[in-house]
Amino acid sequence: MNYWLFKSEPDAFSIDDLKSMKGKKDHWDGIRNYQARNLMRDEIKKGDMGFFYHSSCQVPGIVGVVEVVKEAYPDHTAWDPESSYYDPKSSEENPRWVMVDVKYRQKYEQVITLEYLRTLDELDGMVLLKKGSRLSIQPVTESHWTLISSLSR
Repeated sequence: MNYWLFKSEPDAFSIDDLKSMKGKKDHWDGIRNYQARNLMRDEIKKGDMGFFYHSSCQVPGIVGVVEVVKEAYPDHTAWDPESSYYDPKSSEENPRWVMVDVKYRQKYEQVITLEYLRTLDELDGMVLLKKGSRLSIQPVTESHWTLISSLSR
């Protein structure tokens, strides 16, 4: 099993939005970064776990946990001219972008803030904490997963 961090702006899609979805699951679409796409396409597997991270908000941080319940498949939003994720170079015959399905597992009682995470020496090397790291999907090591998970208790 692998561990991930999925970033979303809460005014676009929050952990509460996911929790309210039918079956508490939804597709993670709209990724338009090749590195993040490659992680979804090549490395994220069914059963992997991920932190749900709220970004670009007043208090950015980890707000809960999701589970990957479906591996990568074509992102249909790329084919919809009405979608903000439309990509005219992507087609059903030659899809450029993919998405995975995630299922809500847990919402933390308190946000584990980015500011607090930066104070923990044990998280040295975590992709999220590296200067200039903006990937919307990032790998998380097992030791970082275990430490951060323990903070939610």
